[in-house]
Amino acid sequence: MSQKEHFFSAKNRKLFTDPFNNGNPITVLVLGICSALAVTVKLQPAIVMAISVTVVTGCSSLIISLIRKTIPTRIRIIVQLVVVAALVILVDQILKACAYEISKQLSVFVGLIITNCIIMGRIEAFALGNKPTPSLVDGLGNGAAYGAILVIVAFVRELFGSGSLFDIRIIPESWYVKNGGFYENNGLIILPPMALIILGIIIWVHRSFNKSLHEK
Repeated sequence: MSQKEHFFSAKNRKLFTDPFNNGNPITVLVLGICSALAVTVKLQPAIVMAISVTVVTGCSSLIISLIRKTIPTRIRIIVQLVVVAALVILVDQILKACAYEISKQLSVFVGLIITNCIIMGRIEAFALGNKPTPSLVDGLGNGAAYGAILVIVAFVRELFGSGSLFDIRIIPESWYVKNGGFYENNGLIILPPMALIILGIIIWVHRSFNKSLHEK
């Protein structure tokens, strides 16, 4: 079997897609909620954060899987943190070099990827006991599924809170009350409490349509 066929095998496809459904890190496991509150006021920084977390989750799982047999059990958490921290620093420096304005918007939250329980959870639960390719796929799948929720929340908050997407005006100016229209931006939706409410609605909708979760 070729490397390409192995990477896209049915097992690996399931590893990648399952976090979007039965194993979603936010809607099912309720992990990593802090980012959903902090970086989802605008769509652009939410997408950047989603990509950053996906890269770190995938690469850290791959690296830990590659060296898993050489890591002493007593210091495995320290080794994991060193690997994740190194990747986060690398991502942060790339953002500062290539997307400085977005890096400023994300501020300390990029650094806090180090403490994201999704990353450490996948390393502990999967990468330490599996081969590199499945570990990479599992990490990418969980990171992407986590990022998808961030993007959905940011889409709703920016559209209805600012009337724009990617800072591009979506709701016409003529619709606003000040111009004789009927619409006003919802200032509440850009506050952290509303992000939590939106997240709660997403969790409720996901669980309502996923019958398998009711059987567990």
